[in-house]
Amino acid sequence: MSPEPSGLMEDLSAASVCQPVPAARKTMAMDRVFWSHFSPNLGPGGWVTGALLVSLGLDFRMGVLAILVGNIVGALPVALAAAIGPATGLTQMEASRMALGTIGVRPPSFLNWIYCVGWDAVNNVPAAAALVSLLMLAGVPTPFWLALGVLASIQMVASIYGHHVVQALQKYLGGMLLVVFAIIGVTFAVRGGGVVQAAHPVGLATFLLAVGILVSFNLSWATYSSDYTRYLPAKSDPKRVVVLALSGLLLSAVPFQILGLLTAASIAEPSPTAVIASLQHAMGPLGPLALAAIALSSIAGNSFNDNTASYSLISAGIHVPRVAAAIITASLGYVLAVAGAGRYATLYTDYLLVTMYWIAPWCGIVLADWYLTGGHSAARAVYGQVLRPPSGWRRGATIFIVTSVLTVLLFSTSSLYTGPVARWLGGADIGYYVGFLVAGWWYAAWRERQD
Repeated sequence: MSPEPSGLMEDLSAASVCQPVPAARKTMAMDRVFWSHFSPNLGPGGWVTGALLVSLGLDFRMGVLAILVGNIVGALPVALAAAIGPATGLTQMEASRMALGTIGVRPPSFLNWIYCVGWDAVNNVPAAAALVSLLMLAGVPTPFWLALGVLASIQMVASIYGHHVVQALQKYLGGMLLVVFAIIGVTFAVRGGGVVQAAHPVGLATFLLAVGILVSFNLSWATYSSDYTRYLPAKSDPKRVVVLALSGLLLSAVPFQILGLLTAASIAEPSPTAVIASLQHAMGPLGPLALAAIALSSIAGNSFNDNTASYSLISAGIHVPRVAAAIITASLGYVLAVAGAGRYATLYTDYLLVTMYWIAPWCGIVLADWYLTGGHSAARAVYGQVLRPPSGWRRGATIFIVTSVLTVLLFSTSSLYTGPVARWLGGADIGYYVGFLVAGWWYAAWRERQD
């Protein structure tokens, strides 16, 4: 067992990730489930996503419909995954060892680490742009790379401290940002909003692409979810965990994306610079408040992101101390943000869609293992001991690899590659739905034969 951590610092060793949280340390308050799923969505990402819908051709009515459908479909698997943490005491990736095996969990863990690095860049581009604008108003011209470096350093320090500090940031910084963004939202809706009208009817392919982007906005958190519920007592009510996680995701993502639809009527393009300029104009004297909130939001989101990245790198078989994993993640995210800032909208859209091609099958397998094959009961039966997942490479890992590759080749739609099924459907992207359902069904059918 790993040594007892001191103060707010989570154990820095790899053992703190690979082993369940000891029962004596499982003292997290239930309300943290809501905040850990609510606060990471408090930022310009939702605004930009809403604005992207208009650039795809959706009007306000169809945009709101896509937002509701996409967020519910994307958030429900994340909330269901959150219930795995209390019973197992494991991070989300480590809990998936039960389906994939101790070796089979390494590919999705490494992919998740790369994914976290990408999210670092995605989150920090608009935050750094807002900080540059705020400092300019104060008469302190600051280059983009320096503003980005300040934010990345704060996020990295929080992630080095680990779970407890990250959870505290979600609650207290998140609560403050909730009040500020509520003021911003109301002010903007009154002064700067406008209902977008479509120039022509929206086709099914366009609507499915829009819904896919929105599904991915929330489903992308599925690989994080139990990381922030594993410190709950093992006997915590799983239904309550699911409801709190689902509420946190929907109550943050939906309002922000609807505000993005309103923002789109007054901006030239769905880019961080244009969105920030539009907010400044609409907010008037409160413009600096909006800039400060956008800059601070990245600290809540990326401390969460960097901490999960350190867990994932260790789960991938690279057993370095968490501090090293956090530094590596933050550094690579910084480089990507500087390099990709000028092509934000295109990179953001492609990134959200492409990542679903491995997250969706992985999530389908993990949830099938947990809810359809008695994983919850088994975890409760052995909790308090060191969980002994199947060693080596399990059939679930093979199902994950095969399904992920086939859905990319057949169904993907992006500026990089479009699969033959997507072309046949006129550009409609349904690969992540197919990946989730096929992988989950295939795994459940295999387990039923084994039992």
